[in-house]
Parts: sequence; structure tokens; C-alpha cells
Amino acid sequence: MSSTYARRLLAGAAMTACLMLAALPSNPAVAGGILLYEIGTADVGLASAGYGARAQDASTLLTNPAGMTRLAGTQATAGLQLLYGDFDFSIGSGTSPGLGGDDGGNPIGWFPGGSGFVSYSVSPQLKVGFGVAGNFGLALSYDDDWAGRYYVQEATLMGVSLLPAVAYRVNENLSLGASVNAMYGKLKQEVAINNVRETLPDGQLKVDDSEWGWGFNLGLLYEVDARTRFGLVYNSQVKLDFSSNVELSGLGPGLERLLDRRGLLGAQLDLGIKVPQGVMASVFHQVDDRWAVLGNVGWQQWSKFGEVEVGIADTSDPRSLTTEVGFDDTWHFAVGAQYRLSDPWQLNFGIAYDSGFQDGDVSPILPVDSAWRFGAGAQNQVSKTFSWGFAGEYVYGGTLDVSKQSLLPVDLGGRGDLDGSFENTGMFFIAANFNWRF
Repeated sequence: MSSTYARRLLAGAAMTACLMLAALPSNPAVAGGILLYEIGTADVGLASAGYGARAQDASTLLTNPAGMTRLAGTQATAGLQLLYGDFDFSIGSGTSPGLGGDDGGNPIGWFPGGSGFVSYSVSPQLKVGFGVAGNFGLALSYDDDWAGRYYVQEATLMGVSLLPAVAYRVNENLSLGASVNAMYGKLKQEVAINNVRETLPDGQLKVDDSEWGWGFNLGLLYEVDARTRFGLVYNSQVKLDFSSNVELSGLGPGLERLLDRRGLLGAQLDLGIKVPQGVMASVFHQVDDRWAVLGNVGWQQWSKFGEVEVGIADTSDPRSLTTEVGFDDTWHFAVGAQYRLSDPWQLNFGIAYDSGFQDGDVSPILPVDSAWRFGAGAQNQVSKTFSWGFAGEYVYGGTLDVSKQSLLPVDLGGRGDLDGSFENTGMFFIAANFNWRF
């Protein structure tokens, strides 16, 4: 490797690290779903269609590492995006009156993000690369006194992945690739504790931890001819073994003594979660000089996710500080197209659907489920060495019902019944990407 290429790779790695500083949450906001396709690249405008087969820039390092064999020389991609989430909660008639009438406000709002990737050609057959992307997580912040405060006030679950990768062209048709997924995860939850039996204001429970998790991604790209290619990608499970000492504040003396006798005061909680394994099959076909069509079918194993709610369900007889939340595996489908408007300009379009992973009712700690994606964007080839693009996407999550039943009424120290819905939920992505060839 020449010193010039080494310097370029080092500069690319530094660029990706700086980009991901912007991708971490500075204010509580959802990062969009739980496992994102949106990382600021051209895939935003395609609603992820052709995710594992497009291989048109260095972001293929994430979507299908085998696609790096289609990239000549050294290439770098930087993606920037801005997300706005609209998730207002409407309190239903079944909500316990003692919980009050505060709907929590919009727990999501604006959120910046980004990604960065570098691919380097060791030889025409062998490619190596490195990427940084934050495509897993969410963060929420409700009003402190909202009706669901005994279930959640704030929640953050984020993952940022470092992705060293390699790809090899076996023959003119078949390429194979792999990457390590070193994920840095952050978990934080805050929930109010009902002190009503001791005529005191609410107390609070907090848990906070960060952990590294490890996984891998395997990719296969089969090019039937110059116009048609298929991609198959497997993403392994990543286990984040979160555990945290419980921080309790503002408790009544009676509840504090009871928690101490039960061994729950300052207890160490196992809050580990599993980022799901998944499989994605994708296709790209160039119909003619102007049109190309793209598509995906995918599966993700959310049934092993393991997210829990923290809090005290019964302050008169506390037995646990966590409540399990059940999840289902999901399916993904996407179709899209690219249209060559002129020599420098290409238009992207896409529609995608992901099935729901919660059983009918959602938890206020995780107000997402099935989703439709509608994307559009454009790419401009400024020169042989530089291109850029922009894209927008709307993610429609529909109306999400919440029905939480308490063990005890609010006036006896319970959480109370929380009934209502997040109506016509949606997220808007605005993205820009920049691509260099050296």
C-alpha cells in the first residue's frame, strides 16, 4: 500500500469518526424505528430498495460488503441527515383519572445523524474498507408529569457500529464479503415512582449503562451480466449485555425500607438486549439506458430482542423492578426505480413495508411498529471523482394503540391504567450524501 493511499485511508477513517459524533443524540429524540435503513446515503431516496444489490458507492460496506468489488480504486462516502418525528399521544377514556391529563408532548422531535465509509482496492479482486454508522436505536423524552410517567419518562437505546470489512471477487460473476460489527451501545431509562401512600411527590428510578457488543455481516453478490445482479446479506445477532445499579431518589421512607428488605434497593439489574439477526435478498436490474428497477425481501428476528420496562408496578408489595415486553419477528419488502434524467442527474424512487413487531398494543417506551416508507431523491455526477445527492423520505407508522393495565389503582400506589394512542405517527428524513473517488 502506497503512502498516498495510506494517508487517504487515514483521512477517511477520521472523517467517519467525526461524522458519527453528529449521529449521537445531543437531545432525546427517536432515531427512527429501531433498526434503520436510513443513514444519510442514497438509500433514503430509494426507501432502501436494492439495499444489498445496488453497490454504487462505499456505503455498500454496510448494506452488502461483497459490493465493494464493484468499486475501483479508493472511494469514500459521507452521509448526513435530519429526522423529525411526529408522535403525539392522545389520552383515552380508560386512563386512570389519578394520572392527570398531561399527554406527554411530542417525545421525539428533531434529530441529526450521519455515516461514513471508505473502500480501498488492494487488487482488482481484493477490497478492504472501514465504516461507521449509527443504524440502531431510539430515544424518547416525555413531560415529567405526563399520564404515563409510571411507565416511562425518558428512554434511550442507541448503537453505533464500527465496521472493518473485506471483499473478494471469486470470478466474473460471484463476489463474497464480510465485516465485523463492533457496536457501542448506550441504554438509559427514567421512570417516576408513585409515592401517593406516603402523601409525597413522585420519586424516580434511573438505570444507565454502556456496553460493547460484537457481531458480523456476510454478503454475496452475483452479477448475472452487466445489467442484472443479486445480493444476499446475513447480519448476525449482536448482544449488548447492559446491567446497571438502580438509582432511586425521592422515595418515601416506608417504601425505601420495604425495597431494602426485598433486596431491590440499589439492586443490579440485567437489562441485556439482542440486536436481531436478519437476512436480506436484493435485486438490481438495468432495464435500458435510462431505467433501472430494484427490490428487497428481508426477515429480522425481533422475537429475541429482550427489551424491558423498568419501574415499580406495586409500591405496597414490590417484587420486581422490570416488566418484559413481547416482540414478533418481522418481514420487509421494498421496490424502487432509478431514472437517468440527463448525463449528470439520476432520480431515485422507492416504497417499502416492514411488518409490526409488537402484539397489537405498543409500549410507551417503544412507540413504533409496522411502517410504510416512501422515498425520493436525486444524484448528481459533478465529475469523474466527485458526486453528491439529496433525498427525502416519509415513514408512516399509522395509529399505535396503548393499553397498560395496572396491578393496583393509582391512589393505592399502583401505576394506574394507561389507555390511548399515538395517532397517525410519522417520521420525515432529509438527507445529503457526498462521494469521492481517488
